[in-house]
Amino acid sequence: MAIIEVNQLCKSFTVRKQKEGLGGSLRSLFTREHTIVEAVDHVSFQIDKGEIVGYVGPNGAGKSTTIKMLIGILYPTSGEVTVCGLSPTQDRRENLMQIGSVFGQRTQLWWDLPLIESLELLKHIYRVPNEVYKENLSLFADVLDIQSFMHRPVRQLSLGQRMRGDIAAALLHNPDILYLDEPTIGLDVVVKERIRQFIQEINEQRQTTVILTTHDLADIGALCHRIIIIDYGKIIYDGSVDALKQRFGSESTLIVDFRERLDVLEIEGVEEIQLEGVRAHIRFDRKQFSASDLISRLSATYPVLDLTIEDTPLDNIIRNIYEEGSLASLS
Repeated sequence: MAIIEVNQLCKSFTVRKQKEGLGGSLRSLFTREHTIVEAVDHVSFQIDKGEIVGYVGPNGAGKSTTIKMLIGILYPTSGEVTVCGLSPTQDRRENLMQIGSVFGQRTQLWWDLPLIESLELLKHIYRVPNEVYKENLSLFADVLDIQSFMHRPVRQLSLGQRMRGDIAAALLHNPDILYLDEPTIGLDVVVKERIRQFIQEINEQRQTTVILTTHDLADIGALCHRIIIIDYGKIIYDGSVDALKQRFGSESTLIVDFRERLDVLEIEGVEEIQLEGVRAHIRFDRKQFSASDLISRLSATYPVLDLTIEDTPLDNIIRNIYEEGSLASLS
C-alpha cells in the first residue's frame, strides 16, 4: 500500500539574471531580467509502507527540493503530493505528526541545552506518552549509544554525536516516515555503520518508511533495495539497485593468488589483466564470460591457490553514469 504518492510534481523558481560588468550592473537597476528554473519537473512516484528508498542525483538535481515539498516546507508549483493520505502543505500540522526528518547540515536540537532536555521538549511538542518516551529513550541509548553524552549541551557534541541525537529526535514520536538528507555527511566509518544498523533495525521492527538522499552511495548499497535517480529535475531511473547493477555494473574483477610467481598470464578474450608476482587482477565482463567458466579455464592452466570476485561498487556505477553522460540512457 502506497504511503507516499507523488503525481506530476513541479517546482519552479524565478531567478534574477545578473549582467556582467559595471555597465551590466547599472542597467540591471532599471531593467531586470528573470529566468525560470525548473527544480522539479513533472516527477511521479509511489513509495509503499516499510520501504527504504534511495533518492539520488548530482548536485542541483532536485533531491532536496522534492523532500522539502514532501515535508511541507515548500509549496509545489503544480502537481499533487499525498503523505499518509494528507496534503503536506494543507494539512501541515497533521503531516508533521506522521513524519521525522534529519538534514545533515542542520539540527532540530536546541544548541545551548543538554541533549536530554531537547528530547524532553520534543516529547511535549509531539505529545509523546511517557511509556513510549521511556521505551524510545532506552532504545536510542542502547543502539545509538547516546547515553554517554545525553547530559552535555548540543554545542559541545561532535558531529557524529549530534547526528545521532538528531536521529533520536526525529524518531522520538514513532513517525511512519523518516526523511534522511545526507545523514552521514562528514562522519567516520564507525558512526556511519552504527547509524546504518539503527536505520535497518527501526525499519524491520516498526516498518518505518525511509527516504534517503545522499552522495555516499555506500549508504544506498547498505540500506536500499530500490533507488530513484533524478537529474535536471526529472526522474530518469526508478527501480531496484540490483537491476541497476546488472545493467551498468556487469564488469567484475577476479583476484587470483597463485602458488608460484608468474611472468606471463594470458586468457583468451580477456584484455585487462594486471599481474604482480603471485597475484593477478583480471577484469572481465559477465555478459561475455561467466565467473565459473573463467575460474575453470584458469585452474586448468595455472597453479591457482585462492580466488576472490569483486563486483563493481555501486558508487562507481553511479559516478560513471554521471561522468560519462549516460544518464539519458536510463530514461
